[in-house]
Amino acid sequence: MVNSQATITQRPSRIALLLAFFVIYVVWGSTYLAIRYAVETIPPLLVVAVRQGVAGSAIFAWVYWRGYRPTRREWGASLVLGILYFVISHGGLHWAETIVPSGLTALLIASEPIWITILSALVLREERLTAKTIAGLVLGVVGVGLLMGAEPGAGHGRMLLGCIVVVISAITWACGVIYSRNPALPRDPVARAGMAAVSGSALLFVASLVSGEITRAHLQGVSARSVWALLYLIVFGTIVAFTTYTWLLDHCSPTLVSTHTYANPIIAVLLGWLLAGEVLNSRVILAGIVTLTAVFLISRGTGEKRELAAQVDEAA
Repeated sequence: MVNSQATITQRPSRIALLLAFFVIYVVWGSTYLAIRYAVETIPPLLVVAVRQGVAGSAIFAWVYWRGYRPTRREWGASLVLGILYFVISHGGLHWAETIVPSGLTALLIASEPIWITILSALVLREERLTAKTIAGLVLGVVGVGLLMGAEPGAGHGRMLLGCIVVVISAITWACGVIYSRNPALPRDPVARAGMAAVSGSALLFVASLVSGEITRAHLQGVSARSVWALLYLIVFGTIVAFTTYTWLLDHCSPTLVSTHTYANPIIAVLLGWLLAGEVLNSRVILAGIVTLTAVFLISRGTGEKRELAAQVDEAA
């Protein structure tokens, strides 16, 4: 009885959960356009390095001031998480947005629950592939295929390469979500967010230096719009949204948290169309509907499994 009561008191309030989901739904949806503006005049890897370095340092400084002292083991695990989340996933995503429109990028990233579900079934054994889940996976692959052919033209080969990199970014992020269950990572979600961002940032600075990005970057060539976009990404895209996202992963299933990909593409497509003049044609709309329907079916399929498990637990 005491343990049950302790569990209830530790459970976050409904309002806190709703606010947290609002942040990862709306704020992250707007970051795709902010990324596009940032990489217009700032090299992409440098954008991610500065974004995560400043934000991660601020987050880590907060938990360190509160008395948190990470172990070497936690730093090692955080480095792996930083590579998955930021070096490969965000590094690839920011580079791809120098080619791929922000709305199309968000729609491709919407395939994230597909990869999380597959990895959860194969690695964690937490997801059973129901009929709805399988239908969603198949439909999701079709949607991604439609999206990757949604921008025909002279530069289609380069666009296709950018789309492939975005899909790889989504898969790598899904790997990070699965790895975030590693007990070697800090148990404090804020510390986990800050340490992963700092670790990833350090490697991104090295990658930017090795690739020659830093030497090619010139302050006089950086626009005010890129600077403001980078500041928005630091404060809202990472400090606010990523910390919230990490906190949600401690209180909800990875598949449920990944439903932010329902709202993110809608926000991103509308902002890209309204503010950046991005193309919104019938193929993009159809592919978006197919992809989001796939995400819906996957969420329903995994949701039914959780309800069944809860009923079995109650009966027991």
